[in-house]
Amino acid sequence: MREIIFDTETTGLSPLTGDRLVEIGCVELVNRVETGRTFHAYFNPGRSMPSGAEAIHGLTDAFLADKALFEEHCEELLDFLGDSPLVAHNASFDFGFINHELSLCGRPLVCLTRMVDTLVLARQRHPGAKHSLDALCTRYGVDRSLRIKHGALIDAQLLAQVYIELTGGRQIGFSLAAQVAPRAEAAPVAELPSRISIRPPRPHHPSPAELERHAAFLSAIKDPIWNRLEAARLESPGGA
Repeated sequence: MREIIFDTETTGLSPLTGDRLVEIGCVELVNRVETGRTFHAYFNPGRSMPSGAEAIHGLTDAFLADKALFEEHCEELLDFLGDSPLVAHNASFDFGFINHELSLCGRPLVCLTRMVDTLVLARQRHPGAKHSLDALCTRYGVDRSLRIKHGALIDAQLLAQVYIELTGGRQIGFSLAAQVAPRAEAAPVAELPSRISIRPPRPHHPSPAELERHAAFLSAIKDPIWNRLEAARLESPGGA
């Protein structure tokens, strides 16, 4: 099964207010394993970058000035996406921007039935916990040391690892049954003898030499507690 994990960076929160897509990163999974195939592109948004958005992803007007428009990468992106399920964190946000850009290019929109939202999966699996990508990386031990700012490709690569863990871990697809050797037939149990011979008990009483050594040991103890207990018993009323 082929799946695409992707992430986007934008100029803001909503294409309906004029915000545009400026970066997309995609990672290909086949049977829940990264194939090494990726798609990554920056886009010139045709507008200035708000300072708040720049603080998140670090993409400046100067950096994006010579980048291609979305429509110039549109066909290449669609070819990479194919008809595979598309996995994103807070996926409605990313789908909204992709479909807005496609509509501006006169291209058919990506069907929302292909959307897999890891934020929804995380809320179902870990109710009440933190569900940001950083929090999920910490929960699943995913190394994010290279992530200084938000970046579409590196975030997609981190999300790919988180998605695998969210959906059962890397061993979910292993076919262990085929690898287990057939069980050998149990050996027949030997019949018990009809009569059991009982050996006489071994003597456990001390020998005279052992009694002598024990008495010598006791006599060497100064003011033993049993002497004091015996004296107290004799001094008590009714003692004998």
